[in-house]
Amino acid sequence: MQELTGSEVEVITFETVYRGILIEVGSGEVHLQSEAGWIVVPVEKIVDIKAAE
Repeated sequence: MQELTGSEVEVITFETVYRGILIEVGSGEVHLQSEAGWIVVPVEKIVDIKAAE
């Protein structure tokens, strides 16, 4: 996961897909910077994180 830091990614949860620059992967949260601002996603809601296509 750390190899994607600084890259544009898609964070897939049970509810939605978030797209942005991966800033930090913490023990409890993932931080993205998107065009609309900062996105913080709790780790327990994440299904997958992959490089954006």
